[in-house]
Amino acid sequence: MAETVDDKVGYLQAVTGISDPDLCTEILAAHNWDLQLAVSSITANPSSPEPATSAAPRPSREADLVAAPPLPPPPQPGIAWKLVTLPFYVVSGGVGLIAGSIRLGAWVAGGVLSRSLSLLGLAQGGADRLLELPPSVAEAVDFVAEFEREFGAGPGPRFAAEGFSDALQRAQREYKLLFVYLHSPDHPDTPAFCGGCLCAEPVAAFIDENFVAWGGSIRRTEGFKMSNSLNASRFPFCAVVMASTNQRIMLLQQIEGPKSPEEMITILQRVVEECTASLVAARIEAEERLNNQRLREEQDAAYRAALETDQVC
Repeated sequence: MAETVDDKVGYLQAVTGISDPDLCTEILAAHNWDLQLAVSSITANPSSPEPATSAAPRPSREADLVAAPPLPPPPQPGIAWKLVTLPFYVVSGGVGLIAGSIRLGAWVAGGVLSRSLSLLGLAQGGADRLLELPPSVAEAVDFVAEFEREFGAGPGPRFAAEGFSDALQRAQREYKLLFVYLHSPDHPDTPAFCGGCLCAEPVAAFIDENFVAWGGSIRRTEGFKMSNSLNASRFPFCAVVMASTNQRIMLLQQIEGPKSPEEMITILQRVVEECTASLVAARIEAEERLNNQRLREEQDAAYRAALETDQVC
């Protein structure tokens, strides 16, 4: 039960932008620990962190937050219907499947190191690079190259040529959601889905405008293990995720099986609309923190200058 409470508090913090865990606990308690109702009360009025007393109740998705093998998702799931613990493999450096998981802090730290090493390696150029690309970055670069070679360089989404952790960090910095595409080269529906849906101009433009896009092949280590983490059971497979507190990611939407461009845009549009308030709130909070920090620095500088003037006099 303790883990369930922490998951709900962490999710409410991530979605609403409220940094105080005690306040989130009070909001959840006021709504009888109904997570969806608590989220609705905040996102319906993002300017106030107080729970709305008249918010209409929404179906609870508590089972999805704690379940072992999850049931198939309904056609129209609400936001953040599942919390996903990230796999061990990103830090282990591809030593194979290892039972267990790690906290996102270490997972993301590994991504920062990977990106730093990749920049150092790329700076040397071509075959003369002093450092090889980290496996996750090399796989991402290969995926982008193979996708563009098969379906064209222009029409598809701008997939990030970086590991999953780096793409997740970039989405956080840009206050966007992360669009994930897991590529199954041998699936009979893959060519039509990529060429007819993902590479359709309206779909690609919508993804590029509203998401950071990351893709990976399930034939490769990172793509395969992300498919396990996201419980991908049907292909073509796409997902929308965002970083969470408590060292997890939130799975906001799964998109499984063939989809027309219109269906894809409809699904993604709904997810964006449901998450816009929380993303805007997070951006505003970050800007306020930055402005407050600058103000304190200016005040400290003025105070030090005044002290120096007094000492001279």
